[in-house]
Amino acid sequence: MNPMPKIYVAGHRGMVGSAIVRRLLAGGVAQDAILTRTHAELDLTDQAAVRAFFRSERPDQVYLAAARVGGIHANNTYPADFIYDNLMIEANVIDAAFRQGVRRLLLLGSSCIYPKLAPQPMKESALLTGTLEPTNEPYAIAKIAGIKLCESYNRQYGASHGVDYRSVMPTNLYGPGDNYHPENSHVIPGLLRRFHEAREQGAPQVVIWGSGTPRREFLYVDDMAAASVHVMNLDAEDYRKHTEPMLSHINVGYGDDLTILELAQLVARTVGYGGRIELDPGKPDGTPRKLMDSARLRSLGWQPRVDLAEGLRLAYADFLKAHRT
Repeated sequence: MNPMPKIYVAGHRGMVGSAIVRRLLAGGVAQDAILTRTHAELDLTDQAAVRAFFRSERPDQVYLAAARVGGIHANNTYPADFIYDNLMIEANVIDAAFRQGVRRLLLLGSSCIYPKLAPQPMKESALLTGTLEPTNEPYAIAKIAGIKLCESYNRQYGASHGVDYRSVMPTNLYGPGDNYHPENSHVIPGLLRRFHEAREQGAPQVVIWGSGTPRREFLYVDDMAAASVHVMNLDAEDYRKHTEPMLSHINVGYGDDLTILELAQLVARTVGYGGRIELDPGKPDGTPRKLMDSARLRSLGWQPRVDLAEGLRLAYADFLKAHRT
């Protein structure tokens, strides 16, 4: 590493990427040491363009937070886009990083990599032990491929080239910079928008998808950014002590979960909506439960700081800001 490393944050306009930039700046990294490119400036699915960028800029560290993401509806509607775009982004960035001598790279994945019926809480070792949740299988397979890319480059080039590529698997994330699209958003931003609009319109009820019984874990995005920077900068020997041989990924979760109905009730209180909450059991539930086992990361010195109630207040404030503009 150079005394003043150049750090490339791929996906810096997204919720996670922007939080990583905030965390780096708060930690003393100079603004001009952080490399960013918009999609218009650099299409990460274009191999030639990605290789040219790495040859020109020669970053020392890479945070790969760029991805095509969305909720159940988006995953069901655009499966080809989800698998193709994410496979291409990962393959292009990871290989270009290696070709230009980048020794430390962090891939951001997703808890959907684990089997639909994985034992709870889900350990890193549950990967590839069962069938994936069908609604987001294309996206999950792309993220699993990214993990295996990191592991494979470590196996083949770790000893000879000092390659140390890692992956973090976050639970469901939310917070500033989220996507509040009425159809293509994740559960928390989608609920925030729907309850806000219901309150504004005086609607007597809000209908939520599914039975309301699936349990989900949620992590505030700035906690995820702190975990990402923490994992990126861990000493290699310390990191290996807490991971299985050649296992590049590590879980990042809050450590507690709640049902979708309980979440909806909490969002309604946060927004100030006083109407009824109705369930639509004809819509898909997805995985029955997704709780991460984050014991490894906690043993490495990271802890979440923002609880769900406070995080929802911050997220709603961000929604109101985005809603006004």
